[in-house]
Amino acid sequence: MTKARANIFDDDETPPLDVTGFAPKANVDLKAPPPEQVRAVSQAAKFTSREPSTATKPDTKVKATATKREPRRHRTGRNVQLSVKASKDTVDAFYAVTESQTGWVLGYTLQRAIEALQRELKQSK
Repeated sequence: MTKARANIFDDDETPPLDVTGFAPKANVDLKAPPPEQVRAVSQAAKFTSREPSTATKPDTKVKATATKREPRRHRTGRNVQLSVKASKDTVDAFYAVTESQTGWVLGYTLQRAIEALQRELKQSK
């Protein structure tokens, strides 16, 4: 096998590449230490295993802190998203207003709130 790199732009007169040295590796690496020895060394070095422990079970009694709401999917023609930070009380009140009215969606509640605020600001001038 030659040390020169193959050139894809060489003309057809160059000899083909010799790939006889390429072969799949054997399944067993004879130089590798046995798994028990690796485990002993890792435990001595206080390496924490990432394998799941069969002794511990996931805690199924953990309660979700956030309240789960039903998904809201309505085709209204509103296609611009508004993301704001608000207090939990404000968000809960916003959802409560929406849920108290039949057929209202969050976008319509926001639209009505903006219209009411504009009317209030116009009257206070």
